[in-house]
Amino acid sequence: MGQPVVHFEIGCKDKGRSEQFFSDLFGWSIQRTGPASMIDTGAGAGINGHITSLGHEPHHYVTVYVQVDDLPAYLAKVESLGGKVIVRPVDIPTGTFAWFADPDGNVLGLWKPKVAGA
Repeated sequence: MGQPVVHFEIGCKDKGRSEQFFSDLFGWSIQRTGPASMIDTGAGAGINGHITSLGHEPHHYVTVYVQVDDLPAYLAKVESLGGKVIVRPVDIPTGTFAWFADPDGNVLGLWKPKVAGA
Protein backbone atom coordinates (compact mmCIF):
# COMPACT_ATOMS: atom_id res chain seq x y z
CA MET A 1 0.00 0.00 0.00
CA GLY A 2 1.29 3.46 -0.88
CA GLN A 3 1.56 6.53 1.27
CA PRO A 4 -1.31 9.05 0.84
CA VAL A 5 -1.01 12.70 -0.16
CA VAL A 6 -2.65 14.40 2.84
CA HIS A 7 -2.00 18.14 2.60
CA PHE A 8 -0.85 20.91 0.28
CA GLU A 9 0.91 24.22 0.89
CA ILE A 10 0.96 27.41 -1.17
CA GLY A 11 3.84 29.80 -0.51
CA CYS A 12 3.54 33.50 -1.26
CA LYS A 13 4.89 36.96 -0.43
CA ASP A 14 1.50 38.59 0.30
CA LYS A 15 -0.62 36.22 2.36
CA GLY A 16 -3.69 38.48 2.40
CA ARG A 17 -3.69 38.83 -1.38
CA SER A 18 -3.30 35.06 -1.84
CA GLU A 19 -6.06 34.32 0.68
CA GLN A 20 -8.44 36.61 -1.19
CA PHE A 21 -7.45 35.22 -4.60
CA PHE A 22 -8.00 31.55 -3.73
CA SER A 23 -11.13 32.25 -1.71
CA ASP A 24 -12.65 34.18 -4.62
CA LEU A 25 -11.45 31.71 -7.24
CA PHE A 26 -12.47 28.41 -5.65
CA GLY A 27 -14.80 29.41 -2.80
CA TRP A 28 -12.36 27.97 -0.28
CA SER A 29 -12.87 28.87 3.37
CA ILE A 30 -9.58 30.32 4.65
CA GLN A 31 -8.84 31.07 8.29
CA ARG A 32 -5.66 32.61 9.71
CA THR A 33 -4.13 30.44 12.41
CA GLY A 34 -0.73 31.76 13.47
CA PRO A 35 1.85 31.93 10.70
CA ALA A 36 -0.30 29.91 8.28
CA SER A 37 -3.76 30.39 6.86
CA MET A 38 -5.63 27.10 6.88
CA ILE A 39 -7.61 26.24 3.75
CA ASP A 40 -10.80 24.21 3.98
CA THR A 41 -11.48 23.05 0.43
CA GLY A 42 -14.66 21.21 1.36
CA ALA A 43 -12.44 18.14 1.48
CA GLY A 44 -15.17 15.57 1.03
CA ALA A 45 -13.67 15.12 -2.43
CA GLY A 46 -10.17 16.48 -1.88
CA ILE A 47 -7.54 17.48 0.65
CA ASN A 48 -7.11 20.63 2.72
CA GLY A 49 -4.03 22.81 2.85
CA HIS A 50 -2.59 26.13 3.92
CA ILE A 51 -1.11 29.37 2.64
CA THR A 52 2.06 30.72 4.20
CA SER A 53 4.51 33.55 3.76
CA LEU A 54 7.89 32.40 5.07
CA GLY A 55 9.45 35.86 5.00
CA HIS A 56 12.38 34.47 2.99
CA GLU A 57 12.98 32.37 -0.11
CA PRO A 58 11.22 30.43 -1.40
CA HIS A 59 8.37 32.89 -1.78
CA HIS A 60 6.51 31.20 -4.60
CA TYR A 61 5.91 27.47 -4.43
CA VAL A 62 3.27 24.80 -4.18
CA THR A 63 4.05 21.50 -2.55
CA VAL A 64 2.18 18.43 -1.42
CA TYR A 65 2.75 16.43 1.73
CA VAL A 66 2.88 12.64 1.81
CA GLN A 67 2.06 10.95 5.12
CA VAL A 68 4.68 8.50 6.37
CA ASP A 69 5.23 6.60 9.60
CA ASP A 70 9.01 7.14 9.95
CA LEU A 71 10.43 10.48 8.75
CA PRO A 72 14.14 9.64 9.30
CA ALA A 73 13.78 6.36 7.39
CA TYR A 74 12.09 8.08 4.44
CA LEU A 75 14.67 10.88 4.38
CA ALA A 76 17.44 8.26 4.30
CA LYS A 77 15.62 6.55 1.44
CA VAL A 78 15.32 9.90 -0.39
CA GLU A 79 19.10 10.31 -0.24
CA SER A 80 19.78 6.69 -1.22
CA LEU A 81 17.63 7.20 -4.34
CA GLY A 82 19.48 10.34 -5.41
CA GLY A 83 17.24 12.96 -3.79
CA LYS A 84 18.23 15.69 -1.35
CA VAL A 85 16.90 16.59 2.09
CA ILE A 86 15.90 20.27 2.06
CA VAL A 87 14.37 20.68 5.55
CA ARG A 88 15.12 18.16 8.28
CA PRO A 89 12.19 17.13 10.55
CA VAL A 90 10.43 20.03 12.25
CA ASP A 91 7.99 19.42 15.10
CA ILE A 92 4.79 21.48 15.17
CA PRO A 93 1.80 21.05 17.49
CA THR A 94 -0.04 18.66 15.14
CA GLY A 95 2.91 16.52 14.01
CA THR A 96 6.27 16.62 12.26
CA PHE A 97 7.18 17.61 8.69
CA ALA A 98 10.24 17.61 6.45
CA TRP A 99 10.97 18.71 2.86
CA PHE A 100 12.99 16.90 0.22
CA ALA A 101 13.85 17.36 -3.44
CA ASP A 102 13.67 14.55 -5.97
CA PRO A 103 16.57 14.09 -8.44
CA ASP A 104 14.97 16.71 -10.76
CA GLY A 105 14.69 19.29 -7.97
CA ASN A 106 10.92 19.02 -7.32
CA VAL A 107 10.25 19.74 -3.64
CA LEU A 108 7.76 17.63 -1.69
CA GLY A 109 6.92 17.38 1.98
CA LEU A 110 6.74 14.41 4.31
CA TRP A 111 4.24 14.47 7.16
CA LYS A 112 3.88 12.39 10.31
CA PRO A 113 0.84 13.34 12.38
CA LYS A 114 1.11 13.54 16.14
CA VAL A 115 -0.30 10.45 17.80
CA ALA A 116 -3.11 11.24 20.24
CA GLY A 117 -1.89 10.96 23.84
CA ALA A 118 1.78 10.99 22.83
